[in-house]
Amino acid sequence: MTVPYGRQDITQDDIDAVTEVLRSDFLTQGPAVPAFEAAVAARVGASHAVAVSNATAALHVACLALGLGKGDVLWTVPNTFVASANCARYCGADVDFVDIDPVTWNMSVPRLREKLEIARTSGRLPKIVVPVHFAGQPTDQQAIWKLSGEYGFRVIEDASHSIGARRCDERVGSCRWSDVTVFSFHPVKIVTTGEGGMIVTNDAALAARMAMLRSHGITRDRARFLGESAGPWYYEQQLLGFNYRMTDIQAALGLSQLTRIDEYIGRRNELARRYDVALKGLPLTLPAVEVGNTSAFHLYVVRVKLAETARSHREIVDALHQRGILVNLHYMPVHLQPYYRALGFAPGQFPKAEAHGQEAITLPLFPAMTDAMHDEVVQALQAIL
Repeated sequence: MTVPYGRQDITQDDIDAVTEVLRSDFLTQGPAVPAFEAAVAARVGASHAVAVSNATAALHVACLALGLGKGDVLWTVPNTFVASANCARYCGADVDFVDIDPVTWNMSVPRLREKLEIARTSGRLPKIVVPVHFAGQPTDQQAIWKLSGEYGFRVIEDASHSIGARRCDERVGSCRWSDVTVFSFHPVKIVTTGEGGMIVTNDAALAARMAMLRSHGITRDRARFLGESAGPWYYEQQLLGFNYRMTDIQAALGLSQLTRIDEYIGRRNELARRYDVALKGLPLTLPAVEVGNTSAFHLYVVRVKLAETARSHREIVDALHQRGILVNLHYMPVHLQPYYRALGFAPGQFPKAEAHGQEAITLPLFPAMTDAMHDEVVQALQAIL
């Protein structure tokens, strides 16, 4: 049996929803996109939502809308996909990192506070901080938001892993403790649009700016025109934007998938609890969900206690692959990628994230995973460890 680490779940309802769009008058920007935006905003409790082509585009547009540019700096974590840092480079800004918490594997608030105090002394405070909800576990947004008020930075939640998660009964994406939240709809995420992303915010002006930036910087809203309308065909490019639009085909799939989000989150948490029980006693550190939180469990990541096993991290991964268990690694620390090393980053700067990258293994977990698949993964780990 081959067990992938993640897999999309496509039903007949999804196929019917997409087919309906294919037979309609609109394939790109039609009624499905605003309907999906409204559904996501309602789901997470935000006032505005802007659909885009992917979560990387969402991060880029959010940074631009918040005014990030040359001479500015964005901080994020090393334990993330490269897009969380690259979005700053797209804007001409610099990047720095904050090490992770050794328990949650999210941004460490104590390290953030320390780094902010040093940065204030040196006059190099970040313009934007991007905490990442790693694997579906909500970040400590209240504390980060409080620091943003003290030090004057803006906050973009990279919640690509976390639609459907909650912190202290607050839905991730409500933007109660941030300016903007970004979601991903890649096939292995909680819900999928094939490729796609969503930006949510409670700031109407920010939402309007992001909506323009995703579509070449163009507006057709007469109330926003700077010149005099010449006719019904008239539009204005007011910003240098991009073609980051989501299609109606993608949005229709997303709308259909969103109706099953509670089912998906429930099954992911059920599988995670099953792992918690079955893997207890093995030389592994299991993911910790803070009291009061609900994780979306986009990923189930364990860390190997290498001092307690005779095998290396690579040997364990190779042995699992040989058994058809297609585990992955989330993440190789971003600051150790060749591109970022060329910018001056080096090993030893963020030791908690580096230790994570040397020990972490992402186990298979997806809603359609059967108990038999789950048992196969557990038995393989037990035999290898």
